[in-house]
Amino acid sequence: MFDSLSEKILGSIKKIRGQSKISASNIEEALREIRMSLLEADVNFKVVKVFIERVKAKALGQAVIAGVNPAQQFVKIVNDELVAILGGGTAEVNFREKPAVLFMVGLQGAGKTTSSAKLALFARQKFGKKPGLVPADVYRPAAIEQLQTLGKQNNIPVFPSQAGQKPEEILFQAKKWAIDNMIEVLIVDTAGRLQIDDELMNELSRLKEVWAPQEILLVADAMLGQQSVNVAEGFHQKLGLTGLILTKVDGDARGGAALSIREVTGIPIKFLGVGEKVGNLEVFHPDRLASRILDMGDVLTLVERAQEVMDEKTVMDSAKKMMKNKFTLEDFLGQLQMLKKMGGMESMLKFLPGAGELTKKMKGMAPPDDEIKKIEAIIHSMTFQERKDPKVLNASRRERIAKGSGTQVSDINKFVKQFEQSQKMMSGMMKMGMGRGGPGKKNGMGFPF
Repeated sequence: MFDSLSEKILGSIKKIRGQSKISASNIEEALREIRMSLLEADVNFKVVKVFIERVKAKALGQAVIAGVNPAQQFVKIVNDELVAILGGGTAEVNFREKPAVLFMVGLQGAGKTTSSAKLALFARQKFGKKPGLVPADVYRPAAIEQLQTLGKQNNIPVFPSQAGQKPEEILFQAKKWAIDNMIEVLIVDTAGRLQIDDELMNELSRLKEVWAPQEILLVADAMLGQQSVNVAEGFHQKLGLTGLILTKVDGDARGGAALSIREVTGIPIKFLGVGEKVGNLEVFHPDRLASRILDMGDVLTLVERAQEVMDEKTVMDSAKKMMKNKFTLEDFLGQLQMLKKMGGMESMLKFLPGAGELTKKMKGMAPPDDEIKKIEAIIHSMTFQERKDPKVLNASRRERIAKGSGTQVSDINKFVKQFEQSQKMMSGMMKMGMGRGGPGKKNGMGFPF
């Protein structure tokens, strides 16, 4: 979502490189371009004004730090101010009550129902809580069925709401259901409208009287830009929102909502919806998002994703095999499959420092995930013996594998040669790393590339 904004801001900062110090004259053009970049990204103009003023004041008051060039100092200032307008720190969700009641509110089409299931899965996976879902949208066709389907697919209990019931009646009956089923986190999927109206707000107010929630989370569409800020303000005035879930962040939205909504409304962003799958929900960390925008990477999120899909014993076994130069193509295939669970190579690259520059350099080359698919096809076309020991791959075997994988013999030759070189390199690196904690450290990802 922030690719275009990131590229423009970084282009502006480059203008300061080569300067001996930060001055009003050499940052003026950079600030002007950053201002235009933020406005083009649909950031609220008041937020842009405050942001530029803060950056300018800090930059001109910045003492020269030995060993740090002006461009690096300016990046640090911009980063700090981005973190500030995004909320400063990470906002937690209140799961402490038993049960903790969470209302999901928002306009139609923002993704409330899917986000409800995502949040339920998050509560179970991250906090070990037993979640329950309550469909309270009796107006939208198939809304109840959609939540029931998502619950069934993910083994999450769903209250058996009926379309003919009133939302207040559903929530009242859900109290006993939650106790009987030992629900620890109750997530209520409320009705939406195409726009904010009194009827909707009155209904949500009545639901609050039936069962006061610990959290009222607005599900807002990032694609709406500044309009999502107006929506947030409207709901907040009537209901007193405790947080936001920004959806469709993986789309081509310009990023203005994320950079405006916290500063304008004061409501913390708690989650980002980064895909359609139920597992595609990220805790919102202002500092990590600022780092991504400034192309400084987000290694912490990358490591967290790795830990979610990787078994520590498997990683340790792989590391030991690498060290002894016994890492096989079968092991490599397993690593590729774990990589896919993390979202693929292209998804991972976005979290690395300098990813923007790397992406530019890779233009015109085959996408990394396409190359991985080709490698998977090659390995799948091998016998177990061939995966275990590539040295048995004679000319006829390589020809058979090429036909089975839809590739050329030259592709097989190139891949096998690269794998053997990788084996030797990783073996040497692992032996060198033994003195620094050895294989299988918790944060190690174990990928041989």
